Amino acid sequence: MERTAIPEIAAVCGLYCGACGIYLATQANDIVKLSQYAVMLGQPLSETRCDGCRSGIKTAYCNSCFMIQCSREKDLSFCGECAEYPCEPLKEFQQMMPHRAELWKAQSRISEIGAVEWVAEMKAYFSCAQCHTGSTSYDLKCPHCGHIPGNGFAGNHRDAISSFLESRKKS
Repeated sequence: MERTAIPEIAAVCGLYCGACGIYLATQANDIVKLSQYAVMLGQPLSETRCDGCRSGIKTAYCNSCFMIQCSREKDLSFCGECAEYPCEPLKEFQQMMPHRAELWKAQSRISEIGAVEWVAEMKAYFSCAQCHTGSTSYDLKCPHCGHIPGNGFAGNHRDAISSFLESRKKS
């Protein structure tokens, strides 16, 4: 697969950057949300903008991503192409947060249909069934029209997302 043909929002690990709150806030130039993310992540606002995994503008967290570095060193486009896939660090990464639940499915689908078609599928999957507005992995209801679930992913992982969000409120 040619790297130039891979959309910037198709992350090396199999995440769809279009479902990231930081990515969505960057695209909307929503300084209020970007500032909230900066505070939450303990990083400056200037390091909180992101145009996707493969772009030149990534949030501080994504700039230090071990998977991006590893894929470059091995000359791979996606983790799923690696002989060591899934490696222990990727397994640990996948288990840390609910929005990473479908990494293995994503890697498989990317290898089946290619990154461009996968991104198109993900755009629909992470959009509201009612108003078709894109939203984050954590939007249990659509931020635009209030439809429940906010998108297909949130509907499929409602319990894990709810538990995660509830635990964050307590900390």
